[in-house]
Amino acid sequence: MPTDADLDRDVRVAFYTRLIESGTAPSTGDLAAALNVEPAAVFASFQRLGAARTLVLEPGDSARVRMANPFSCIPTPFAVTAAGRQWWGNCIWDSLGIAAFLGSDATIECTCGDCGQPMSVAIRDGQAHGSGVIQFGVPALHWWDDIVYT
Repeated sequence: MPTDADLDRDVRVAFYTRLIESGTAPSTGDLAAALNVEPAAVFASFQRLGAARTLVLEPGDSARVRMANPFSCIPTPFAVTAAGRQWWGNCIWDSLGIAAFLGSDATIECTCGDCGQPMSVAIRDGQAHGSGVIQFGVPALHWWDDIVYT
């Protein structure tokens, strides 16, 4: 019988695999079927992974994942196109992280946080190309105070 740690690892790997393959977050039912376990076991794993800050669960619906860093599981102002698919970043930092995570060239479409003008950042051979300034409005020490806002 697998331990909670084994199941959590399997859930996390299956979650990321399906998110990367499809561009959308799998449900507890999808993961349960893929892993041949009960949906309640995946739900319990989500709770542990959320408590460990490995996944960020949807406020008000802890059976759904909001963030699997660096990926957002809902549309955001940071669209990342790479390897023929589109994902969402939680912020510009995470958007850059998606390209690094995938080991792929990417294009990030976003808007300037100051003036609202459209911006584009190209990642080619691991290097960012574009103009702009990345600002962190909340010190890193306080990101987890409200990670959905941050």
